[in-house]
Amino acid sequence: MIEKMKFISISGPKDDLDRVVNQVLSHYPIQFEHALTELKSASHSSLVPYPAANPYREPYQKAKRLIKRLSGGKPEQSRQSSMEIKAAVSLVEDTLGKLTASQKKREELLEKVKSDRELLEQIELYQELDFDIPAILKFTHIKYRFGRVQKELYPQLERFAVVSSDVILYKCHETDHYVSLIYFTPAVLANRIDAMFVSLQFEKIFLPDQFDGTPKEETERLEKEISGLEHTYRELETADASLLSARSKELFDALSVLKSYNDNADVHKYAACIHDDAHPYYLLCGWIPAGQADALRKELLPDHKTFFVFEDSRLQRRKTPPTRLKNLPFFRPFELFVRMYGLPAYGEFDPTIIVAITYSLFFGFMFGDFGQGLLLLVGGFLLYKWKGMELAAIVSCCGFFSAVFGLLFGSVFGFEDILPALWLHPAKAMTNLPFVGRLNTVFVVAIALGMCMILFTMLINMLINFKNHDPEKTWLDTNGLAGFVFYAGLATVSVLFMTGRSIPAFGVLLVLFVLPLLLIFLKEPLSAFLLKKSPLISGGIGMFFVEGLFELFEVLLSYFSNTLSFVRVGAFAVSHAAMMEVVLMLAGAESGNLNPLVVILGNLFVCGMEGLIVGIQVLRLEYYELFSRFYQGTGREFKPFYQK
Repeated sequence: MIEKMKFISISGPKDDLDRVVNQVLSHYPIQFEHALTELKSASHSSLVPYPAANPYREPYQKAKRLIKRLSGGKPEQSRQSSMEIKAAVSLVEDTLGKLTASQKKREELLEKVKSDRELLEQIELYQELDFDIPAILKFTHIKYRFGRVQKELYPQLERFAVVSSDVILYKCHETDHYVSLIYFTPAVLANRIDAMFVSLQFEKIFLPDQFDGTPKEETERLEKEISGLEHTYRELETADASLLSARSKELFDALSVLKSYNDNADVHKYAACIHDDAHPYYLLCGWIPAGQADALRKELLPDHKTFFVFEDSRLQRRKTPPTRLKNLPFFRPFELFVRMYGLPAYGEFDPTIIVAITYSLFFGFMFGDFGQGLLLLVGGFLLYKWKGMELAAIVSCCGFFSAVFGLLFGSVFGFEDILPALWLHPAKAMTNLPFVGRLNTVFVVAIALGMCMILFTMLINMLINFKNHDPEKTWLDTNGLAGFVFYAGLATVSVLFMTGRSIPAFGVLLVLFVLPLLLIFLKEPLSAFLLKKSPLISGGIGMFFVEGLFELFEVLLSYFSNTLSFVRVGAFAVSHAAMMEVVLMLAGAESGNLNPLVVILGNLFVCGMEGLIVGIQVLRLEYYELFSRFYQGTGREFKPFYQK
């Protein structure tokens, strides 16, 4: 069945929209419509789009960054909070501001530590030098050079310094690979001495002028300064962690509130507002299931800022209500097939129950095997419970009917001698019919079942069109009363003839066959007469008769082809039995030496392949032989903004 819908219009102060959406409307399944197109009229000529900007996106992103810094880094699931949105934004901004300021201080500390470590690495090379560095840096007539040389080359420099009276060499520090040193030379000889040292791969090191004291004193000072900076850095980190820890609950609440407001801000694109500088207000509208409308009305009633109207009538709406199917749990999985064809329009007949019954019945008839049916029943049920697949639930239901028909056919995994057939064996049961001769019984039953289904869908078509006040489709159409009388008479006469009973008199046959066909032939002028339209015949009488004759021939041909289409129901029942006979023959059943592996693999193959084919064929019967007679499927699906 199709759930009844109500149209709701809501308005209030423009800046109050987000509160109403988050605190009230988000708890209900509502499909919003664009207010500009639904409500714009002469009385609302000043409607303008509601501002589409999302003011909560940036605060929400900031809140997520804060939560990531907390232990675990993951927000709590479905947290409920009564925090106001302004308080949430203020909390996030204040916390992030303090953390940003702390982060800036820590970055400055890191830069200072980095700079001090570079100075320390330089000055540590000259710890053995017992001179004040500023005094050395102030020399004018004596040139000095700080640097290092590879360890294996240092003896050559040392010998040069010993024999030369123009250079004084002072070794400062030694490692596994390098020797740090300083040498002094008169300014006038500096270029020659420098060239000599460079030739021995001397690398200059430039000491900045920040040092004050001996290298040892500067090393101690820098180490102490670095330790103090790192201590301050850790204190800032601890303070940040304490701040986040103290505000953790409030921050999680703020994140929950901001997430809700951010997600629901998309409602803005559906809203409109009255362009009034003094008192602007929003307009929001949409569809809600009638069962939820009363609860929403009660919740909105105490809110004096909000005005709302629920409408049952849709005469003034630009769009028809959306369709939401509501069926019992047993029938609900079969809504999948209805959606594949097209949802019924609001007010149209929902064929889900008919599909569930007829699809399962046809499948069971065509795939009648007790053992394989139980496999489909159990397998589909387990898959549905595990994965929640609608198709698996349909397979399980079809498996039940297959098991039932398996008992009627006496078939268990292809064996027909384990259980007695409660009805017949499809491949063996034959019926003698007049004019036709011997015919498989399941073919006869399938055709009879098809006739009943065609007549049943004609009745549904008449009821639907009678409700919609369409006299042509109700009384004069191929699937209306005229077509029903003709086809019912044809079916009755066929049954009487095949069973050897007397056929009604010529006058009765004339009423059953000629009069309905005549009404179908004249449906255009008759419907125009009933609806008081003119002209009664369009395109001329000659064209009317030619088109009418061809259409009448097509009607008769469709009755015949649609009836024979149901032969496939019996054909697949017979083919299933025949395929299982082949499997048992390959397994050696005739010789008495049965191979269980072949039986198992054969059953799995038949169950999979034929089950798929039968499922497709039954769906074809549903769509082409049943739906085409009464169903349009032009509805639009109900898509609530808040999925529950």
